[in-house]
Amino acid sequence: MNLNDLHIFVQAVESGGFAAAARRLNIPKSTVSKRVAELEDGLGARLIQRTSRSFKLTDVGQSFYEHARAAVIEAEAAANVVRRRQSEPSGVVKITAAVPTAQFRLAKRLPLLARAHPKLRVELYATDRFVDLVQEGFDIAVRSHFSPLPVSGLVQRKLSTESIILLASPGYLAERGKPRRPEDLNEHDGMLTSATATHWDLRGRNGEAVTVVPRVRMTSDESLVLLHAAIAGLGVLCLPETLARADVEAGRLVHVLPAWTAGTVTTTILTPHRRGQLPAVRAVIDFLMEEAGDA
Repeated sequence: MNLNDLHIFVQAVESGGFAAAARRLNIPKSTVSKRVAELEDGLGARLIQRTSRSFKLTDVGQSFYEHARAAVIEAEAAANVVRRRQSEPSGVVKITAAVPTAQFRLAKRLPLLARAHPKLRVELYATDRFVDLVQEGFDIAVRSHFSPLPVSGLVQRKLSTESIILLASPGYLAERGKPRRPEDLNEHDGMLTSATATHWDLRGRNGEAVTVVPRVRMTSDESLVLLHAAIAGLGVLCLPETLARADVEAGRLVHVLPAWTAGTVTTTILTPHRRGQLPAVRAVIDFLMEEAGDA
């Protein structure tokens, strides 16, 4: 049995006549009439009672239509499976990101990406050094930055902007007391991001600005080290919200002075213009953007 004949028959029934089906299918009315007649001849049964004034399914025609419609739907579904597979992103996509970005933003997302697109192979290069995407052959860079990125030939898509918040462990706060105002931090221990750092510039919800100088207990340029130090009760820490979210939700850290922040950090996806047009690269970018929106 010709599947095309089934399709034409179903369209004729659902359109209410040969002329309407012909317009829907963009073929001559005579072709619709001929194919349905050939279908009936092959089956040895009249499916449609048709006159110049009426178009009605016979009893056997009604039963046949129900099965034919199901067959057409299944055939379309089978074709869609092939089309989806043929258009499925595939190949290698090379990504570079700073170590904290890789640990806190990409570590949980990339396995989900791999499951969503089995033909993709992602290569992640985590480093805190500057990477030249074009010269080193990378498809995507995920970069977190405190000031706008310079204008370049790279395409930029903002992934997120988040506040840098103050954090401390419940144990530390129980021992040293909870800061009630920014100036209280001058009497607290703090973990800073470099040996030369001495203070935090804080900003309130209404635009107030305060500089505080905590007693430096530890310095590190690695966020994970500082995070564990804060959890261990060494002092107060400034960190982007995303990096601390799991520990705050688990109760290992407390958001201190929630009306104040130490600025914001923006995370941006960068791609060389031509590479960004590749289906595999677009699929990765779209996935990361969707995941960021759901976070």
